[in-house]
Amino acid sequence: MSLSGIVQLGLSTVIFLIAATAAKQWALAPTTAKLVLTLLLYSVGNLIMLRLVRELGMATSFSLSAVVQLVAVNLIALIFFAERLEPIQSVGIGLAIVSVVLITLGPAMMSK
Repeated sequence: MSLSGIVQLGLSTVIFLIAATAAKQWALAPTTAKLVLTLLLYSVGNLIMLRLVRELGMATSFSLSAVVQLVAVNLIALIFFAERLEPIQSVGIGLAIVSVVLITLGPAMMSK
């Protein structure tokens, strides 16, 4: 993955994390402003993802983004909102991390 791809993935992830946090805040105390902010943030994140799809392809970019967001959103939910995961859910997150490693490093491992 190129530096540009890493930057785009990181930027979209940060935006999606802020959007997820805004969505949680809206769920706790709904207002129109929170809803509009959430929708705008998700829209910007998806626009960045479109560039990433062009660079990496749909399968790789959406897989990486989904798993990176899965881990990051769970960290926010656990740390800031005191949510808890069942053991089987934790195993699922661990398997998702393994999948990112395989998606990211797999092509390099296969070429050797």
